[in-house]
Order: sequence, then C-alpha cells, then structure tokens
Amino acid sequence: MKNPVCYFEISVTDLERAILFYKAVFDCEFERVNLDGNEMALFPVFDNAVGISGALAKGESYVPGKQGSRIYFSVVSIEDTLQKVKLSGGTVLYPKTSVGTLGSVAEFEDSEGNCIALHSLE
Repeated sequence: MKNPVCYFEISVTDLERAILFYKAVFDCEFERVNLDGNEMALFPVFDNAVGISGALAKGESYVPGKQGSRIYFSVVSIEDTLQKVKLSGGTVLYPKTSVGTLGSVAEFEDSEGNCIALHSLE
C-alpha cells in the first residue's frame, strides 16, 4: 500500500516573488516549466528520499489564500525556519507549538498570502 498523497501545488500570483521567498526559506532551487498554460516552479525531487515534492503554480485556477488545506514542510528547526520566513517578508501565524511525542508544528503566511505549516521532531 502507498501513502495517499504524492504531489502538491502552492498557488501564487507572482511566481518570481514566490520563488525568491521559498528559495530563501528552504534553501532550494526550482525548475521552471509551463504546463497547460500554467507557470510552475518545481521544488527539487531527490531519488530514494522520504516524502513528496510539489510546485509553486501560477495560472487562472490558482488562487492563493489562507483558507483550505494545509501543506506541512518537514524541517530540522522550526525556530530557524520561522526566522527565515520573517527575514523574507512572511508572517508567523501560529508559533511553534508542541504536539507531544509527534514533535512540534507552526504556521506562517508566505509571500502570496497562503498559510503554510511546518513540522519538526524537535
């Protein structure tokens, strides 16, 4: 049996701004592609790594917002990541909070107005 989720897309209105934001926060490079008239910036995919990958997506049906589903990024340090978020123009929406033996979580607003979550085992 497989895990049910295999890919995600984060809606953006300004792809360049979003790439700069996510590159600064997560220290990653993006591959730009155009799919069905939508501009995409693909997060990296590492062979044999745990987890899923996705893209920043700009197009008619992509509308950023804080409502709806939450995507959780796994990080080593929530405090360090939230500091990068603030330095990159994002806003902390939900500070680091323990979820017991499952670790800790937090949420922030990205450059596009989306609510993005973090998870750490710390």
